[in-house]
Amino acid sequence: MNTQTTIAGVTFKNPVMTASGTFGSGMEYEEFVDLNRLGAVVTKGVANVPWPGNPTPRVAEVYGGMLNAIGLQNPGIDVFMERDIPFLKKYDTKIIVNVCGKSVEDYVDVVERLGDEPAVSMLEINVSCPNVKEGAIAFGQKADALYNITSELKKHAKQPIIMKLSPNVTDITEMAKAAEAAGADALSLINTITGMKIDIHRRKFAIANKTGGMSGPAIKPIAVRMVYQVAQAVKIPIIGMGGIATAEDAIEFILAGASAVSVGAMNFVDPYTTVKVVEGIEDYMRTYHVENLTDLIGAVE
Repeated sequence: MNTQTTIAGVTFKNPVMTASGTFGSGMEYEEFVDLNRLGAVVTKGVANVPWPGNPTPRVAEVYGGMLNAIGLQNPGIDVFMERDIPFLKKYDTKIIVNVCGKSVEDYVDVVERLGDEPAVSMLEINVSCPNVKEGAIAFGQKADALYNITSELKKHAKQPIIMKLSPNVTDITEMAKAAEAAGADALSLINTITGMKIDIHRRKFAIANKTGGMSGPAIKPIAVRMVYQVAQAVKIPIIGMGGIATAEDAIEFILAGASAVSVGAMNFVDPYTTVKVVEGIEDYMRTYHVENLTDLIGAVE
């Protein structure tokens, strides 16, 4: 039984990864999770300078998931290179670094810094960041902006790049095609869906930012649909995510066309979720006599 999957020339021992922003760089989870069991750790977003994030409160529980408006708080690339990379190197898992920025130059700065670190296998580009030069519209919400940032980063990146697509668009396939045309090596989807919660007793927004990103099991059917649509529209590999709580959820994404999956919000509910998903996929393959995980990719009929 072979659970390996290959994305843009990088081979992962299994298809299960962590979703950026839900796992830090794994330090908070190492006492619960054997990081050696994971296909990859996808880090929290890293910017070229420290970001303080949004004002609190910035997390709220909702039916079927959670809202967050953390604002990509992170200590910046210098601390990340000095602290997080050496930590992750101790484990037999691939390292994928999520990159964020407020201008194309910000992203390029981080991508170039990471190019000198051979332990980093791939870069995931968070295009849900507000583009300050375009009036704070996210890079991932206009096809031409997505094309431009992707093509520019490809000029500077030494590792393959994964463009992380936002679902907050009219047509996800248009965005996927733009990223592919610009040279993206892979896509990850979906990022969170914009939502809101109001405290009726205080008559105030539950999150200081008013809106937040919705994640958790409630968004899974939307995510599976978008992964399937994108898999029909492009030829590059897809990492599927959005509400994965069990191995069954993960297998749905793989059958829809994902080459790998990322577990996000459920890490907060049960820190063992990622390893349970790995083991569940292995059980499924044994039960249905599937020799190679790759035989399941896009196998829905």
